[in-house]
This record gives sequence, structure tokens and C-alpha cells, in this order.
Amino acid sequence: MVQAIIIVLIFLLVVALMISRKLPTVLAMPVLAIGIALVARIPFFEPGETGDTGILTGVIESGTIRLASSYAAVIFGAWLGEIMMSTGITKRTVKMAAELGGDRPLVVTILLMIATAILFTTVGGLGATIMIGSIVLPIMTSIGVTGLTAVCLFLFSMGMGLTLNVANWNFYLSVLQIDKDTVQTFSLILLSLTVVMAIIFLFIEYKRNGFGAAWPQGNNSLADEDSGNQKVPAISLITPLIPIIMVIVFDWPIIPAFIVAILFSLLVTQKSVRAFINILSKTAYDGVTNVAPVIILMMGIGMLLNAVMHPKVSAIMSPLLESIIPSDGIGFILFFAILSPLALYRGPLNMWGLGSGIGSLIISLGILPAPAVMGALLSTERVQVIADPTNTHNVWLANYAGVDVNQVLRKVLPYVWVLSAIGVIIAYFMFL
Repeated sequence: MVQAIIIVLIFLLVVALMISRKLPTVLAMPVLAIGIALVARIPFFEPGETGDTGILTGVIESGTIRLASSYAAVIFGAWLGEIMMSTGITKRTVKMAAELGGDRPLVVTILLMIATAILFTTVGGLGATIMIGSIVLPIMTSIGVTGLTAVCLFLFSMGMGLTLNVANWNFYLSVLQIDKDTVQTFSLILLSLTVVMAIIFLFIEYKRNGFGAAWPQGNNSLADEDSGNQKVPAISLITPLIPIIMVIVFDWPIIPAFIVAILFSLLVTQKSVRAFINILSKTAYDGVTNVAPVIILMMGIGMLLNAVMHPKVSAIMSPLLESIIPSDGIGFILFFAILSPLALYRGPLNMWGLGSGIGSLIISLGILPAPAVMGALLSTERVQVIADPTNTHNVWLANYAGVDVNQVLRKVLPYVWVLSAIGVIIAYFMFL
């Protein structure tokens, strides 16, 4: 039990260092993995029938490639997103939404949210947020949406799109070892819940503040329609939907679905073979560059997974987790619903932080079935992706709109907390 308490203290120390921004998440994961392995007295070399499970080979080296399929999916998704931005598909999608709304502020806002959600089913990363946000936010504020409300609406829309981002699905498949249909079904449910909560938030803000009183935009205005606005055929606007359709409707693997979308987007937008090849090669490099931090983070997560799932760590943590994690219905709902804000700051209910290790350990110990863990953590992920002030996209959006990132957290937390709780309840009825 002493070792278990020390491991928990290491968890808390790492969380504190991340919250205080003294330790980046990309370093925190491997530091935590090695710290746990040392406390559990895993030797540096530990040959066995299934290979070396020691710190050097079993935790560090094997951990870096544990999520290899997820790295690949992220890279191809970023490649497609970069092509969409380079060819003008992204800009045209957003501006077409604004044009369709005409002089009706509420309609324009709803259409911009839909366009943003569709784009984030494919694109991702800070670069995409900057590209899309620098178009969407000025349009929203120009029709009278306050800066704080515009950021919150953008984050809700982003959260909708990321729910159907098939590259993110692959991460859950790799970490929790569940089938694609389970993730896909529950993601569609969470998408519906996020849409409903976003609509509630939108109409509350509309009733409270009203839209329509135009704000001066200064340097942030995108009134100059010609700046970087490439002409792209209308059919190219279906590009972000192609991977989703291929995966959900035709049951294709994720990476081939991205390849089809990549080729389609270039075939319909490029008029020469030279241009096709140039953009294809350039965006490949740019896409990998954009997601390099995510890949490094996933390597650290892989190390953490291998550390916490080592038999020695499992034996140490099993009594503690079995006494904390409820396996019955009401306990399951109350635990994950009430504690869902622990997904903030890369906390223990955040799959892109400490939650990946804890979730895998819960499954490996048989405390909860894998689908139930997936449903709970995918629900708490709503809090993280929309409200977490440590997200680089939250920080950039808040700074761009001239508001404090913690204002955004306070504004949306009640909504995403309720959203997460409803998701946990549904997960209980579906999987327990």
C-alpha cells in the first residue's frame, strides 16, 4: 500500500506541475511513466517469455510505438486538413456559411457553427484553429456576438466536429482496445448531446445579449473578401465528409478513408499534374510538422500505458483502485459525473493526459468493462476539449477575442459538466 500511495503522490505532483505550467505535458507523461516504474521496482532489464518488460525496453522503447496506428491516423488527418487549408476549401466553407445567412445574425451564427463543426471532423491542431478562428470570430463579432460568446460558440462547434474526427477514434481504439463500432455508436450519441447543449447555450446568450449590433473590427476584420480566397468548385466542399462516410457507411479502415479524401480534394481543385504533385508533397510535410507535438505526446502516453499495465504496477494499484472506482450503477454514474471536471488540466479523467493510464489499468484489473470505461472517458472528454484552459486552441481563441481564457472556462463549464453527466448516464445504461 505504501508504494500505491507514493504512485498517487507522484500523479498529484505531476498534475500540479502541469497546472502551474512548470512541466509541459509532452515531458510529464514519460516522467510519470518512468517514476511509476521505479516506484514499482521494475528493473531496467527484465527478460521473459514474452520479451523484455523492463524499463528500457518494455516501458520506454515499446511504449513509444504502442500507439503507432494512432500516429499514422493523426498524420493522414493532418495531411488532409492542410490540403483543405492550402486549396481554399476551408475558407470557402466558412464564407459560404456567412453568405447563406445574409443579414440574419442568428442564422449566420448557426451556419458558421455548422461549417466549423464540419471542418473539425477532419482538420485539427492549433494551425487549423487559427485558420478557421481568424475567419469565424470576426464575422460573429461583426454581427453583434460578444467576443466571449463567440469563443464559446466556436469551442462548442469544434467539440461537435472532433466527436466525429475518425483520427481521434483511432486513439481510443488503440488505448482501450475496443472495437470501432462501439466508439462510433457512442460518439454519434455524444455528438447529438453536444449539438443540443450548444443550441441551449446559443439561445440563452441570444436572449440575454441579442445579436445584430455590429461591432467595429479594426485589424481583425476579414471584410477583404479577396485576401487569400481561392476559387474552388462547390463539390470540393464535401471533402471533410468523405472520411466519415467511408468509415461509418462503407466500414472502411480509417487511413484508406483519409487517402480517398486527400486524392479527391486535389483532383477537384487542381488543374495540372504539377500542381497536384506540388501541393500533395508540400502539405504532407506541413501536416506532419503541425501534429508533431501530438505525436510526441502520444509517445509519452504509450510509455505511461506500458508502465501502468506492467504486472508489478497492476498488483500494487489493484487494491487502491478497487476501493475507489465503483463498479455498480449508481456509484459509476456519481463518480464519473460529479468528477468530470478532473478531465481539466490533463487530469486523471483526461484521455490525453493521466486518464489514458488510469483507464487502461481499470480495464486490465477487470474493475469495469472496456466499453463502460470508454463511455465514461469519452463523456468527460467533452469537458476537456471545450473548456480546458490548458488547451492551446482555448488560449489562442481567448487571446484573439480579447478575453481571459479562465472567463471562457467559467462560461462553458456548467454546460459541459451537465453534458458530460448525461453522457455518463447513457454509458451506464448502454454498457453496464
